[in-house]
Amino acid sequence: MATLTISSKNYSSWSLRGWLLCKMAGLAFDEERVPVDDPNAKAELLLLSPSFLVPRLVHDDVTVWDTLAIAAFLNELFPQAGLLPEDRAARAHCLSISGEMHSGFANMRSALPMNIKARYPGFKVWAGAQADIDRIVAIWRGCLTAHGGPFLMGANPTLADAMYAPVCSRFTTYDVPLDAECAAYRDRIMALPVMQEWIAGALGEPEELEELDVEF
Repeated sequence: MATLTISSKNYSSWSLRGWLLCKMAGLAFDEERVPVDDPNAKAELLLLSPSFLVPRLVHDDVTVWDTLAIAAFLNELFPQAGLLPEDRAARAHCLSISGEMHSGFANMRSALPMNIKARYPGFKVWAGAQADIDRIVAIWRGCLTAHGGPFLMGANPTLADAMYAPVCSRFTTYDVPLDAECAAYRDRIMALPVMQEWIAGALGEPEELEELDVEF
C-alpha cells in the first residue's frame, strides 16, 4: 500500500501535482494531510521555503518527494499509464516544459497564489506576472499544435498536464484572459474527473490561510 502526504487542497499547487500523478498512474494510495498551520507546510505555501517536502510518496520501502521524482518513480512502476510519452522527442519536450514549470514562473506564483475557493473577476495582472503568463500560453499553444491535443502531449494527459493543472486553477481564480484555444485547454483540465475530485476536497476544507485570502 502507498501513502501520499499532502497539505492543503485549496492552496497547495505542489500537492495537487503529486496527487494528480498518482491518480493518473492508477496507484492505490492513502492520503495523509499536513495541516496548513504546520510551520513547514505554511512556509511552502507562502513561498518562504526553497524546498517542497510535500507531496511525499511512500510506496513499500521507498520514499519519494519532489514532483518530478514522483513522476519518474511512477513511470517506472506504471509505464502503461503514459505519464511520459513513449516517443523520445515527445518525451524530451514533455520533460522540458515540466522542468520549466517546476523551476520557473516565480512572479506568477507570487502574484497569483493558488486558491481554488476564491474568485477575483477582472483581476489586475502586473507586468512581471504577465510575462510569465505569456510564456505559459506560448508553451500551451506550441504543445497543442505540435502534438495535436486535446492535451499538451496529445490524446492523453501526461506529466506535463499535471504540472500545468494548478496554472489552470490560477487562471480560473484570477480571471486571466486567454485566447480560445488556451481557454478550451484550461477548461478541459478543470473538467477532468480527477480535477473535479480535488476541487470538491478543496471546497470542503475548513482551513483558511489569511495571507493567501487577502482582498487583492
